[in-house]
Amino acid sequence: MIEILNVSKEFKGFKAVDNISFDVKDGEIFAFLGPNGAGKTTTIKMLTTLLRPTSGTLKVAGFDTVKEHDKVRKAFGIVFQDPSLDDELTAYENMQLHGVLYHVDKKILKPRIDELLKFVELHDRKDSLVKTFSGGMKRRLEIARGLLHHPKVLFLDEPTIGLDPQTRNHMWSYIVDLNKKENITIFFTTHYMEEAEKVATRIAVIDHGKIIAIGTANELKKKTKSKTLEDAFLKLTGKDIREEDASSTDRMRMMRGRMSRR
Repeated sequence: MIEILNVSKEFKGFKAVDNISFDVKDGEIFAFLGPNGAGKTTTIKMLTTLLRPTSGTLKVAGFDTVKEHDKVRKAFGIVFQDPSLDDELTAYENMQLHGVLYHVDKKILKPRIDELLKFVELHDRKDSLVKTFSGGMKRRLEIARGLLHHPKVLFLDEPTIGLDPQTRNHMWSYIVDLNKKENITIFFTTHYMEEAEKVATRIAVIDHGKIIAIGTANELKKKTKSKTLEDAFLKLTGKDIREEDASSTDRMRMMRGRMSRR
């Protein structure tokens, strides 16, 4: 469902992504882990057509992200790290707006919205303004919105950041259930190692722009002789604190704005 072959991305001589190759199978729940500044965001931006690779090939659902970007955009949904809903609209209006932007057939738009709002247990709040929602409710609405146009891949960029443990656990229950019911491929990033260990079919670890390990959680623990995935991650990437480049956060927010205007 996702193919990345010999992909590099340079910014003024700096290689943010350095000749990476891996694939994600149809229906897989795939975790993409790495320290701040490792190349995760750059890779996601290339997969979602917001950046062109300097070299190499990326495909989503069989479509080339450079040559067939319109088809790629129809093939995926995305939930951003920062909230991207319109707080002054109701839950239903946010869904409706997304349907218009993605040219969802009017005949199926209403029943699809109702179906998804029921799935994330927000149908009884469909006419409530989003500004009255809790953080967990907003995340659930964003997932429902991202699924509205029947994507084959759902990208989740740290979807549970800022949520309490109970809400995080509930959120992943929805995502795993979604994966089983609709066989949708899930590609996610997180800094919560226990989430990746619990739900991911396979895990890729990127650092300094290179893929340094890939496999199941058990395979990574065995490779590093670790008891937990967090210990394995630290052995693979080191224990030094990484400072996130402020401009990368700004670029991600700009990406969110562009996607919401499509």
